Amino acid sequence: MFDSLDALLLARIQFAFTVSFHFFFPAFSIGLASYLAVLEGLWLKTGKPVYLDLFKYWLKIFAIAFAMGVVSGIVMSYQFGTNWSVFSDVSGPILGPLMAYEVLTAFFLEAGFLGVMLFGMNKVGKKLHFAATLMVALGTFVSAFWILSVNSWMQTPTGYFIADNGQYMPGDSWWDIVFNPSFPYRLVHTVMAAYLTTAFVVGAVGAWHLLKDRANLHARTMFSMAMWMAAIVTPLQIFAGDMHGLNTLEHQPAKVMAMEGHYQSHPEGAPLILFGIPDSDAKTVRYAIQIPKASSLILKHDLNAPLDGLDTIPEDEQPPVGIVFWSFRIMVGIGFAMLGIGLMSLYARARGTLYDWPLLHRLAVVMGPSGFAAVLAGWITTEVGRQPYVIYGLLRTADAASPLAAPAVAASLLAFIIVYFAVFGVGVWYILKLMGKPPKPGEPGAKRGDKGPIRSAGITPGPTQNPGGADTLPGSGPSAVPAE
Repeated sequence: MFDSLDALLLARIQFAFTVSFHFFFPAFSIGLASYLAVLEGLWLKTGKPVYLDLFKYWLKIFAIAFAMGVVSGIVMSYQFGTNWSVFSDVSGPILGPLMAYEVLTAFFLEAGFLGVMLFGMNKVGKKLHFAATLMVALGTFVSAFWILSVNSWMQTPTGYFIADNGQYMPGDSWWDIVFNPSFPYRLVHTVMAAYLTTAFVVGAVGAWHLLKDRANLHARTMFSMAMWMAAIVTPLQIFAGDMHGLNTLEHQPAKVMAMEGHYQSHPEGAPLILFGIPDSDAKTVRYAIQIPKASSLILKHDLNAPLDGLDTIPEDEQPPVGIVFWSFRIMVGIGFAMLGIGLMSLYARARGTLYDWPLLHRLAVVMGPSGFAAVLAGWITTEVGRQPYVIYGLLRTADAASPLAAPAVAASLLAFIIVYFAVFGVGVWYILKLMGKPPKPGEPGAKRGDKGPIRSAGITPGPTQNPGGADTLPGSGPSAVPAE
């Protein structure tokens, strides 16, 4: 039944499905690890039990999310060898060492200290336990650093030469590879996206319990902390996204043309198309709602600056405009919705109604999953906008795939869909169940002889990360993605 399907398309769908599913967990656990470090630090500094209670409350949730991120990430490494063997062969001399650096740094930090963080609060001193929590938080960031360096090199490859056998080899300096032109922007934008994802989940949980009991001190504390993050970090994230966009315009102009819906060049100022329906056959955006010359103002800081369109790009090198156009608008729209919540929270603080404004609380609950939607939309924008290349300008996606038959890829894709929804569906349900219980004084934690937060969920503690480094796969440009 699968003979009529295209093996390359199925391989791309499989990678897109597995990486999208996996991406939700690191996007949450990166920020949550840092939040746990902040909570424990505040407890040690102030001695207030509320911070310890919240630490234990979120530690259980972190354990489950982290474990599911590890399990879902294992698949990523195998797919490079099974579905994308050509990509693995030609890029291995560069991407292989970067992945190894991730294992030697982030893996050892997380593997060495995760057990102490989860189960050692009553077994080691307070300062040592706090140090373990800091190391886990640092490990998630370091993992993001290396994975994003890999992905960024695929977006803006530098510091390489092509050997006689067709492999991409490192040049004189690894710094040119690691700190390639798009990496700093992608790292900042992605990590802040993870922090905002966590902040809005925490804020939604706090708001949910405030709607039931406005006097709940624990709900008040977590909601207040989350709203500070929303108010402070969201404007920074919008600024970082703008800088990232300018960098993309310089190095990947076709991606920005697709994001903006600019099929045609504009020699005297390009409009900012807010909404519309891209029609790639007719090379136009139908029913466009636009602001004259605003795109030139944003991208060139000049109302009359000329901007090239996709008419300057060969047909076979243009990305799918419709997908990139709408995923970009979803990401930006959610970003400004987050900004709105942050501003509302500041207004509520000024009026003294932060804990007594049901409208704000209901909106915060609705915005709870918004970070996940934003990072997924950002990833789609980054990766689909790179097409038709897997390594931009060097290796086309169609040339990177393994010589597999369509039925083989379809069978594994079907298996992944069934297993992922069954296994991770239960995990997500359990996390939501934990979030549905209000935090309370004397929040139980992992004590001597207890099952602990991982075993209580039926998960056996194991390695914190797969050797391929797919555990922390963040942001609007996550992992080394050859498929989508």
